[in-house]
Amino acid sequence: MIELFTDGASSGNPGPGGFGTILRAGNHYKEISEGFRLTTNNRMELLAVIVGLEALKNPGQDVMIFSDSKYVIDSVEKKWVFGWLKKGFAGKKNKDLWLRFLSVYKLHNVKFTWVKGHAGHPENERCDVLAVQASKQRELKIDTVFEMENSTAR
Repeated sequence: MIELFTDGASSGNPGPGGFGTILRAGNHYKEISEGFRLTTNNRMELLAVIVGLEALKNPGQDVMIFSDSKYVIDSVEKKWVFGWLKKGFAGKKNKDLWLRFLSVYKLHNVKFTWVKGHAGHPENERCDVLAVQASKQRELKIDTVFEMENSTAR
């Protein structure tokens, strides 16, 4: 079983943001984080999950994702995202990321566990630190799709 811990953050919504991801399997441990100049908290929460899953080298892995994002967990566990897909994501945000998520999600056996944010869960706290630090870097990436779709947000 691979454990994937995730968190996203943004300062302002939209604003500068980042995500933090921890992958843990046996003795293997990896941290991943990136920051973006203009994005949203939900995009960063979802991107943390995507990047973690994309980092897995072999398909068919059993993965337990620990997240404090009801947005991400409920969208998958309550199967909303599959309905959105059937309707072409009409009226839904983050289509680009949800499509990217679905393409990697189907490669693995994924389960989610919700953890309360900012409640002392060690890996969730570490992911939060990674996400916030990433959002405060000098050189931030461009969340291209978000910025194109929200060009009036700046």
